[in-house]
Amino acid sequence: MTKHYKKFKKSNICEFFMEYIIIEEEKIGQVKAKLLLDKNPKTCQTIWDSLPFELQLSRWGEELYGKIPVNIDAENSQTECEVGDVGYWPDGSGFCIFFGKTPASSGDKPVAASPVNIFAKIEGDPSIFKQFSSFEGKVKQGD
Repeated sequence: MTKHYKKFKKSNICEFFMEYIIIEEEKIGQVKAKLLLDKNPKTCQTIWDSLPFELQLSRWGEELYGKIPVNIDAENSQTECEVGDVGYWPDGSGFCIFFGKTPASSGDKPVAASPVNIFAKIEGDPSIFKQFSSFEGKVKQGD
């Protein structure tokens, strides 16, 4: 099987990254999310280096969020998100999956409670997460 690597250069250091993370849960199986290396490279690197880890996520509107064993500073943080965005919440060391409107939304797009580092995008239909009032699973490096 061929592994998919993405290469980028920062400060004369060349590093190799896999392109995807995998979010796993018993009911839905594996959901692939493409890393946004050009948008938030430090966040991608830190998350990648910390994998695998367990997820225990709560629901807030159409967002799942929960604490993970990672500490990352704000990097190109934003509150306005897109459906399918996966973010890191610096204020709460949190992992966030946005799949629709949140209580902070005024339109159809998700809005985070406070700024998040968007570091990945769900491939496929993110509405698969609508079935969960809470979520227990795992995140691992994709191949």
